Amino acid sequence: MELQNPWQIISEKEVYANPWISVSEFNVINPSGGNGIYGKVHFRNTAVGIVAIDDDLNIYLVGQFRFPVNCYSWEIPEGGAPVGTDPLEGARRELQEETGLMAAEWQLLLTMHLSNSVSDELALIYLAKGLTQHSSHPEETEQLDIRKVSLDQAVSMVEEGSITDSMSVAAILKLKLLYTEGRLK
Repeated sequence: MELQNPWQIISEKEVYANPWISVSEFNVINPSGGNGIYGKVHFRNTAVGIVAIDDDLNIYLVGQFRFPVNCYSWEIPEGGAPVGTDPLEGARRELQEETGLMAAEWQLLLTMHLSNSVSDELALIYLAKGLTQHSSHPEETEQLDIRKVSLDQAVSMVEEGSITDSMSVAAILKLKLLYTEGRLK
């Protein structure tokens, strides 16, 4: 059952913008009837993530230093597809760019809102199979390490906190669940 929006917007103003995001501040009447403000980060790209899995149930992880959280991160290959373009094409591009892999089979695995209390960022995570290795072409902002690990090892990395990226955690755990339940082979 979908409920009516209890928020009333009095005014909106953009307070920051760059080629990737914009930030707006809203004057609102909140669900309790009080006046307030609300900030929203709007993303100009759809986030795409890829779980590239081989016939032996190994997946590919990308390691890189993430500026916003000031730490190194192991995660599935990820990137963005401009809103209004085919996100699957963006996923294909990101997988080859970051890992050099190309996949013959693609399946949507998961749809997520990444931080829906402050952002409208939508993420689509794909399962990629039938992998072949080609050359990678990372962006100038990416200094990447590639690691192939078993699905079970990736789950262990999630459990021990070595993988904390939300798209990666959700994708790895969903994939493990689907294989455990026999819904994927």
